[in-house]
Amino acid sequence: MEVVVFKLDAQRFGLLVAEVQEVVRAVALAPLPKAPLIVEGVINARGRLVPVLDVRARFRLPPRSPSPSDFLVLARAGERLVALRVDAGVHLVQLAVGDVESLEQVVSGAGYVSGVGKLPDGLVLIHDLRTFLASAEAAQLDEALHAGDASSGERTR
Repeated sequence: MEVVVFKLDAQRFGLLVAEVQEVVRAVALAPLPKAPLIVEGVINARGRLVPVLDVRARFRLPPRSPSPSDFLVLARAGERLVALRVDAGVHLVQLAVGDVESLEQVVSGAGYVSGVGKLPDGLVLIHDLRTFLASAEAAQLDEALHAGDASSGERTR
């Protein structure tokens, strides 16, 4: 199993490489009015509005202001392209199937994590982006993105 590993503070998280589209240097985020609180803002990725999800808030890590050293991991959350602002440490690791355990075996109710990978120097929480947004958050995000498209179309007329 190939996993893209990144850090938020000292904690390592990972995404399956099949879900990751690209990793880019952080850019300024534009606010997205009416978006759920879990959305930090949006970026323009090759002409497409991409919501930036706040992984820190979801995992109850302390907030941190954006930094020029941050990266954005563009990945698929089901059918939706999203970006995650990460601190550092973006690299690819290979995990054997025996080195990944389901988090449900360790603790129940761990909704956003599909497994825990065991690396020689510690653990990595493998993130499940399909479960990142609750259905109400996804609907609110769709509405906010649609409102943003409509208002930008009106401004260009």
